[in-house]
Amino acid sequence: MIREIVLDTETTGLEALRGDRLVEIGCVELLNHIPTGAHFHVYINPGRAVRPDAVAVHGLTDAFLADKPIFAAVAQEFLDFVRDDMLVIHNADFDTGFLNAELGRLGLPALDQERVLDTLALARRRNPGGKNSLDALCTRYGIDNSRRTKHGALLDAEILAEVYAELTGGRQTSLGLSREAMFARGSSASNGAGRARARPQPLASRLTDDERLAHAAFVATLGEAAVWKDYVRPA
Repeated sequence: MIREIVLDTETTGLEALRGDRLVEIGCVELLNHIPTGAHFHVYINPGRAVRPDAVAVHGLTDAFLADKPIFAAVAQEFLDFVRDDMLVIHNADFDTGFLNAELGRLGLPALDQERVLDTLALARRRNPGGKNSLDALCTRYGIDNSRRTKHGALLDAEILAEVYAELTGGRQTSLGLSREAMFARGSSASNGAGRARARPQPLASRLTDDERLAHAAFVATLGEAAVWKDYVRPA
């Protein structure tokens, strides 16, 4: 069972090393590349003002964030959710830069880059020379992003999970099954429900007698070594 976490963040600005902070984290759990419905989502009080250009992107104002928990209050819950599993992130250096800066302030280990899969790098390999923003990839793969009037960490993680499915082989991987549906299927199979039942009586043949005779006559012209003679019963 492969567990992956699709992750996105929103921030007060673009400069993690110059004091900008996280204001939102959104994570979506995948098992064998299929969303399970489990997620982690939190808004964070950054302890500093949100830059106006950042508010224009995600809409999270100082007033909205004022009563939200600080990162230190949610850090362990976040780490418990992501565990040691692969992190799937679009433009990963940006998000991991902010996450590692926050973890570093608490004296916690940084996220290992070996466990990070950057879908932007993956998209550039798949589509060299093309536009590979999240919106552009949604357009390329026919993914509905009409809800994305503003950036939002959880919404963007959900959309990225769909994009990731396309980048790694297409949405047919999931066959439209949720985790609960798969478990229900497995349970019904194990207790006998849903198994194919034998017909009380075989279906009548749709061949007419004339068709059988015509076929037998044709096979007779093929000689004694004809493979068909192993399948044709004597009339």
